[in-house]
Amino acid sequence: MAEAALSDYLALMRLNKPIGIWLVFFPAAWGVLLSPAPLQPALLLAMLVGAALARSAGCILNDLADRRLDATVERTKDRPLASGKIPVAQAWVLLVVLGAFALALAASLPRGVLAVAIVAVPLIAAYPWMKRVTFWPQLFLGLVFNLGAPMGWLATGAPPALPLVLLYLACIAWTLAYDTLYALQDLEGDRRAGVKSTALLLGGRVENFVTLSFIAMQLLLIGAGITAHRGAFFLLGLVAVALHMRWQIVRLRREGNAAGGRLFLGNQWLGLGLTLALLLDRCVH
Repeated sequence: MAEAALSDYLALMRLNKPIGIWLVFFPAAWGVLLSPAPLQPALLLAMLVGAALARSAGCILNDLADRRLDATVERTKDRPLASGKIPVAQAWVLLVVLGAFALALAASLPRGVLAVAIVAVPLIAAYPWMKRVTFWPQLFLGLVFNLGAPMGWLATGAPPALPLVLLYLACIAWTLAYDTLYALQDLEGDRRAGVKSTALLLGGRVENFVTLSFIAMQLLLIGAGITAHRGAFFLLGLVAVALHMRWQIVRLRREGNAAGGRLFLGNQWLGLGLTLALLLDRCVH
């Protein structure tokens, strides 16, 4: 076996594809920015570092569980573990190191953050197996991927409240939409491998499901913003979010399943737009 290159380790952690970091970070940032506590910009940086560590560790764990399955799918067969570029033992060492740093970061924040992080660990470990047992791995991913929302809120020192619950549910609805779009890329490979997803379950009803998920996200965000007493800039951000959602649905209708991967990537701009709107809203109030 040839010695693994740095690029192989970056690929194992998906640092060459940072959209996953952003999709973990945005809910955490929204938790910080919706909190009634005074704005603490340093917490946004802490959430970004935590998102990078957690997502990188999650990708390694996912690839360890899926390395034989990945080798049978065209899109994933060249991943470092599936292709044998990185030994399994080295992947485990890197996973432990990243996990330790992530937990240390959580421990440096208010106590509730570490409690959520500890709860997240077994859920992250279970996620790679969900697509083997249920057609709803996207729902499980939403439950796990968006634990950054309560982490961000609790990191400000604020106690749990209704806006946080609504935010967390909104983020789960968002994940159902964008990860169903992501799953459209692998329909045939997943079908042959016996892997389950909402995209396979829904078939021709994917557009309706994604639309309803986006609507649910929007309504829940409106509720979260109102109960958190956010202002006009947040509402303008929601208008931009709605327009972006509409654009995704139109593209999906016109181009079909082939648009799934590109539309998935577009959700980073949706998340960025809402984050900037919330940040501006906090700065002017």
